[in-house]
Amino acid sequence: MNHDPNDAAQPGCTPPDQSDAAPDVENSADKDTDASLHHRRIRSFVTRAGRVSTGQRRAMDELGPRFVVPYSPEGADWNTVFGREAPRVLEIGFGMGASTAEIAALRPGDDFLGVEVHEPGVGALLKLIGEQELSNIRIIQHDAVEVLEQMIAPESLDGVHIFFPDPWHKARHHKRRLIQPKFVQQLISRMKPGAYLHCATDWQNYAEQMLEVLSAEAALENTAADYAPRPDYRPVTKFERRGLRLGHGVWDLVFKRRAA
Repeated sequence: MNHDPNDAAQPGCTPPDQSDAAPDVENSADKDTDASLHHRRIRSFVTRAGRVSTGQRRAMDELGPRFVVPYSPEGADWNTVFGREAPRVLEIGFGMGASTAEIAALRPGDDFLGVEVHEPGVGALLKLIGEQELSNIRIIQHDAVEVLEQMIAPESLDGVHIFFPDPWHKARHHKRRLIQPKFVQQLISRMKPGAYLHCATDWQNYAEQMLEVLSAEAALENTAADYAPRPDYRPVTKFERRGLRLGHGVWDLVFKRRAA
C-alpha cells in the first residue's frame, strides 16, 4: 500500500508509531496450522478499515465486475483481460489512484495493472476510471507479493511503479519495508530485459535504502548517477506539492533491467 507524502495517518494505513500491535506474520489467526507456518512471512502493510463513500461504492458495484480482477493462484491471461497486447506496467500500492489515472490517461498505449489492498482506494480509482472513461487499467485487491508470485508471468512486465510505499519510519520496523533484496529479485524475474523499475519516496532514509538495494542488483542498471529527475509521466500529488513548499524532499529512482 502506498502512502500519501506527509500524510502518514491516512485511512487504511497503520501509522508506524501504532504498529507494534500489528501482526508480524500472514494468517496469524491460523498460526497453529501447518499451512500457515509454511506461508508465514513479514508483511509490508497493515490493512485498516476505511470509509467507502457512496460514489466509491457505486463505482465498485458498477465497474468492479469489469475492471477488478479476482486474485487467482492459477494466474491470468492479461492479453485477454485487457483485450489487447500492449506494454504492461505493474503498480504496487496506488493509494487513492489519482496518479494512476493520470498516468493511464497520458499513456493510452500502455496497460496498467494496479495492486492495492485498501478498499476506499480501489473504489476511488474505479470512480476515476468511470469519470475519465479509461480502458487501460485493471485492479487486483490483494497482497502484491502473492500477485507477483502467482499472477505475473516471468519476463512479462515492461515497467513497475512503486510510488511512496509505507516508509515504516522506526528502525525496528525497517524489516517491513517493501524494497528488500528478495522482493526486488522477484520483481526482476517478472520484468522483461530493458523494462524499468520506478520508485519514489519522500523519506530520505528509505530513499537511501532503496538506492543501496537496487544498486546491489547486478541485473539492474541505474538510469541516473544516483537519484533520477522526476519523469514527466509521474504527476506531483497535492501532498507532495505541500511537502515541497515546506522544504521536504522527494526522491525518484529509475532502474532498468539489463539485457540478458
